[in-house]
Amino acid sequence: MSGASVKVKICGIKEEATIDGMKGLPVDYIGFVFAKSKRQVAPERAAELLAASRRTPMAGGVPPKTVGVFVNPTLAELERVLAAVKLDVVQLHGEETPEFARQAAERLGVKVWRALPVPGKGAIAGGSALAGPARLAAYRGIAEAILIDTAGGGTGKTFRWDVIPRYRAAAAANGLALFVAGGLSPDNVDSLVGQYAPGGVDISSGVETDGVKDIAKIAAFAEKVRRHS
Repeated sequence: MSGASVKVKICGIKEEATIDGMKGLPVDYIGFVFAKSKRQVAPERAAELLAASRRTPMAGGVPPKTVGVFVNPTLAELERVLAAVKLDVVQLHGEETPEFARQAAERLGVKVWRALPVPGKGAIAGGSALAGPARLAAYRGIAEAILIDTAGGGTGKTFRWDVIPRYRAAAAANGLALFVAGGLSPDNVDSLVGQYAPGGVDISSGVETDGVKDIAKIAAFAEKVRRHS
């Protein structure tokens, strides 16, 4: 994931129609939210959506990989979900420790992504947004990717993008891919990818209209990202 191709993840998938509408688009990952959220899906529902994704090729003729988003789960909860839906990736989006991430990867045989919060644009330079990259070393050999998101998650707000190079360098030094989320949209992703070249981008609300995934917005977002690959 660290090559020239910037990966695209569309998160918060709830409907087969969304998956069908993405057929042929340059989308690499789709995300199912299992944490409490307006986009939450039950494991059984996610299994139906996963089945739909397996028969829906994206650009390149391959189906998207699937990511499950969890907030502070137990290992037992992860096992229960994975017994129902065979996810490719577990994304930990709470206060999970590196040790928990290691146990999840080893015990469940699944790739792990760790989401880390970055203060929003009002943060003071030199604060935790700049200290944060040091945290990535703890996930070396454990996680496949680190996803940096605006603190609070799901706010629709961006963070200070000028900290991305520090995270990118720390990710590269520790063998991790770096995904960026938080307030992304078809209107700003071109600037993000052009200036900072992350390994991937993750979006949910930015490709919705009235709370529903909008295929035209997904297409515009994905195509703008792919322009840089």
